[in-house]
Amino acid sequence: MSAHPEKKIDSIHEGSIETNDTSYDPVKEAALTRKVDWHLLPILTLLYLLSFLDRSNVGNASVAGLSTKVALKSGEYNTGLALYFVGYVLFEIPANIVLKRTSPAIWLPTLTLTWAIVSVCQGLVINKAGFYAARFFLGAAEAGLFPGVVYVFSMYYTRDQRSVRVAFFFSGAALAGAFGGILAYLLSLIDGGGKPGWAWIFIVEGLITAVVSIVAYFLVPSWPQKAKFLNEEERAMLLARLGRDADAADLEPFTWRGVRQALTDPFAYLYALLFHGSAFTLYSISLFLPTIIKNLGFATWKVTFFVTMGVVYLSIQTKTKAPFIVGSSFVAIIGYIILITTHTAGAQYVGTFITVAGVYTANAMILSWPSENVSAQTKRAVVLALQISLGDLGAITGVLIYRPNLANHNYRTPHIIALGYSVLTGLTATALYILMARQNKLRKQLKAQNAGKEGGEDSWADGWKGKDEIERRRELGDRHPAWRYRL
Repeated sequence: MSAHPEKKIDSIHEGSIETNDTSYDPVKEAALTRKVDWHLLPILTLLYLLSFLDRSNVGNASVAGLSTKVALKSGEYNTGLALYFVGYVLFEIPANIVLKRTSPAIWLPTLTLTWAIVSVCQGLVINKAGFYAARFFLGAAEAGLFPGVVYVFSMYYTRDQRSVRVAFFFSGAALAGAFGGILAYLLSLIDGGGKPGWAWIFIVEGLITAVVSIVAYFLVPSWPQKAKFLNEEERAMLLARLGRDADAADLEPFTWRGVRQALTDPFAYLYALLFHGSAFTLYSISLFLPTIIKNLGFATWKVTFFVTMGVVYLSIQTKTKAPFIVGSSFVAIIGYIILITTHTAGAQYVGTFITVAGVYTANAMILSWPSENVSAQTKRAVVLALQISLGDLGAITGVLIYRPNLANHNYRTPHIIALGYSVLTGLTATALYILMARQNKLRKQLKAQNAGKEGGEDSWADGWKGKDEIERRRELGDRHPAWRYRL
């Protein structure tokens, strides 16, 4: 190893990606990965846990008296839930553009503080209009967190490492569902301060989020080129590893060209359709089965977490995602069939258990897939936001379909529609697999044809020297003939 790793850093600047690719001690590389994990995963997972808690506690507040207080008629509660996702959809892409142009150390805690304030305001509403406004602005404030964190992961981890980190991060949603009902029940018992119990659910949980957001300003790291928790040797090692893998070591400036590439890439819309199907099931489960989820409690979280992490591990070992997404969708389908065809509490319990495992496992891989397949950086930031933005139209559909007038037979009709969405998820994953496999085959053939010719390339890591080649990589991104999609 070089005795002067800081020299490697000097060459990594705006417009350069020279990382002096050097073989490092695998023991030190493993230690570096653990260090990055400890500085990213706990705080970012906590933020997502609070995000999911603050968006889904409305179900428990409604049971505790919210709907009666603000005079919500049948179906109007669902409209309020849908308005949350309207705000979410509208601000997803702008939020990630701001992230790309600033720093996660500032932007992510600021988003958290903003939605904490809105969450507290939910406890102060006195009428339907106030409830609607609060839900819309909560969605707008939370919009940038998930795609922002996935993008940050894509700047710190290699493509092989991202899936398990996104899965661990996503498990925060399952954990929120596990203890959210218990916490909300305890808060609903508070009777004082001139506020009913349902209001204290929003106020106390919002204040907890606000405190965490202040701490987050000191814990959320900046981009790896500027991260304070890395010393010079670790930074050089990390950037060299990222440079071998894809584009994360490049300090690519924000470009509107990257935005246009994202918005005109057919694969971007297939990723969005994939999440559209899974978002319907994800949010209908979290918002409309609160009693069952609460009764399952930590048993659900434990099983969901270990099933998700186990399946993600297998997908990493086989370097494929589509077969496991399809398989998880099939598990969810089985769960919905049980929910549709049975009527006893025990059978409904089992059906929900299976459905939750399938839905959460599929989502963990769906949400990490584009981060591994999209380059360059600006395009990736926009595609990640686009996937969740358009995908959450499925969430809007879900909260509007699970209405009180369709609650007969344990929501049998909405469950049938949810089953159809699970089928859509499996079919879309299959289509992506076929199309990307075809592209990989064509590029492999092109490589064979160009073998030995000047300019022929063996891998994505080759040729990251010289301004012309750097700009070519940025311009072509995942359309570059040396790029290979992860299936």
